[in-house]
Amino acid sequence: MRLGSLFLLLLCCARPSYGEELSICYNYGCASRATVYMRGAELSQIRMLFSWVESAEDERKAIAQAIGQFIAFSGRQSPTFRDHGGNLADEGEDGRMDCIDHAHNATLYLKLMEEHGWLKFHKILEPVSRPYQIISSHWAARIAEHENGLEFVPEYVLDSWFFNPGHPAAIFTLIEWKSGAEPHD
Repeated sequence: MRLGSLFLLLLCCARPSYGEELSICYNYGCASRATVYMRGAELSQIRMLFSWVESAEDERKAIAQAIGQFIAFSGRQSPTFRDHGGNLADEGEDGRMDCIDHAHNATLYLKLMEEHGWLKFHKILEPVSRPYQIISSHWAARIAEHENGLEFVPEYVLDSWFFNPGHPAAIFTLIEWKSGAEPHD
């Protein structure tokens, strides 16, 4: 009986089997961190986005959707569900994210996609910044399309800062984005 009770205790209290553990950041400038777990079912849902990909353009669309889903899944386990697009609607909220937080987290999600072998047409690059208004910079995640795995051709920016959690990231060429492009231009 004692052995059975011990088994039940271990079964009830053990952490469920998760697919991936990630350390995301939030509260502007990555001031706070949270560990989130991407469960197997969540990873399967994201993997399905890549099942129809036949071109680099298809893959960018899948990546943008995946980033939105990763943000939503992370918000279920952290205060980031309080984040709202831009920086004004969530001012002072625990869980708010500025462009630095979004660029960091999106790059983290991209690396996870790459580790799982879901990216066939793109390589992940370091986040990139552009001047924003007069006194600051705006940051976003960045990828480069490749041909035959050798040469890097157009670079793209994935910018999730503009949207609430769950919305696909905006996709721009690096040149468009550096010129100030925004999703609602």
